[in-house]
Amino acid sequence: MYVRGIRGATTVEENTAELIKAATKDLLQVIVQENSLSLEDIVSAVFTVTPDLNTDFPASSAREIGWDRVPLLCATEIPVSGALALCIRVLLHVNTTLGQSEIKHVYLNNAVGLRKDLAAQ
Repeated sequence: MYVRGIRGATTVEENTAELIKAATKDLLQVIVQENSLSLEDIVSAVFTVTPDLNTDFPASSAREIGWDRVPLLCATEIPVSGALALCIRVLLHVNTTLGQSEIKHVYLNNAVGLRKDLAAQ
């Protein structure tokens, strides 16, 4: 068994708690499904949001889908000029038997443009 990182990102149309919650839950559920994870496999999660998202914490959405025992952390992404706006990113640490090349990273909505090489998988 290995500890692996799984990346994911998504975007919302505007800065509302409802949209942040829905997008975060969707992103996490797709990552779990695509990588055949159980809740016990998830070691921790680090979320970042772009500075234009400040109406909710993505970690609260994770707790709402049962991740209340998973260590979660939220931070603000650095404000690079021209970077993708309204973006939620996550780095999951998971216990898995999958090899590095078997991990499925998930990019949804406008975040597909962040890593076209990984999103195409």
